[in-house]
Amino acid sequence: MIYTKLGNTGIEVSRICLGTMTFGEQNTEQEAHEQLNYALSMGINFIDTAELYSVPGRKETQGSTERYIGTWLKKRKDRDKLILATKIVGPSPGLTYIRNPLNFSREQIRLALDGSLKRLHTDYIDIYQLHWPERNVNNFGKLGFKHDANEKWEDNFLEILQSLNELIEEGKIRHWGLSNETPWGVMNFIRKAEQCGLPKPITIQNPYNLLNRSYEVGLAEISIRENIGLLAYSPLAFGLLTGKYHNGADVLKSRIKLFPKLSRYSSEHVYQIAEKYTDIAYKYGLSPSQMTLAFVNTRPFLWSTIIGATTMDQLKENIGSIHVSIPDEAFREIESLHKINSNPAP
Repeated sequence: MIYTKLGNTGIEVSRICLGTMTFGEQNTEQEAHEQLNYALSMGINFIDTAELYSVPGRKETQGSTERYIGTWLKKRKDRDKLILATKIVGPSPGLTYIRNPLNFSREQIRLALDGSLKRLHTDYIDIYQLHWPERNVNNFGKLGFKHDANEKWEDNFLEILQSLNELIEEGKIRHWGLSNETPWGVMNFIRKAEQCGLPKPITIQNPYNLLNRSYEVGLAEISIRENIGLLAYSPLAFGLLTGKYHNGADVLKSRIKLFPKLSRYSSEHVYQIAEKYTDIAYKYGLSPSQMTLAFVNTRPFLWSTIIGATTMDQLKENIGSIHVSIPDEAFREIESLHKINSNPAP
């Protein structure tokens, strides 16, 4: 395994992070524990989850992923060797069964964190993340920003920073991070934190894959210059970049088929571009999954790639990508394809 230092924190995380949002929906508790055990045996020390998970969010399964991790963690004596990240849900009309109101007020942050700590059977979280912004932004499949003149959001960056700092001082979290965030949001948090002597975010968890490299447009420079690295989620684009949708494999239980409302990767155009990337992999004798993950793993602004799997075979293949090298010729073909079909799945 390869490890990366998280900025100036002294924390080293595996370049591959185990994503867990299938635990409780597509994976049973036993399967979740099997994945966790195998990941650790392969050198992974970084686990990512959220109070929302499993995905798609449902009242019946909310918190199940954290509970599965918690029952596994409760039996172990190496909590100090693991880096555990989770997230607080942002505003969403369909998720008020989690808490109401769903916001990042001091009270709601504490309620959310206490719930996660209880489910996870731990006293602290290594990286506590804001799952998505409270304000209207262009995320979850929206590439261009459209301002809503009737937006009711008011600047609460300072209150969030103060609330998180209190939790750091109490030892309930070690550091904090952002997710599904924009360059404007990241820089506002950084600027306000520096002005007020408060802890800055140390990570940004955003989508990044061959079909969505929008992170490179503004956030990549911020990652490098401000020392706040990317935790890349959806690196295989819901499995579309594995080749299984194009080679006749049985995909009835795949995420795109099971959850059509999660439609970022379901258009015919995206499907066609994905096929071109898988063709490049096959041309150079590479597994499409491993080529795709290996590409993400090489990014200079990346700190860890969050992988997810529903089967052990998928998990083993994904973790094995850390040892894959992409030929220069393949890199050039990837870049050429990106130039004429950039970010088809924002």
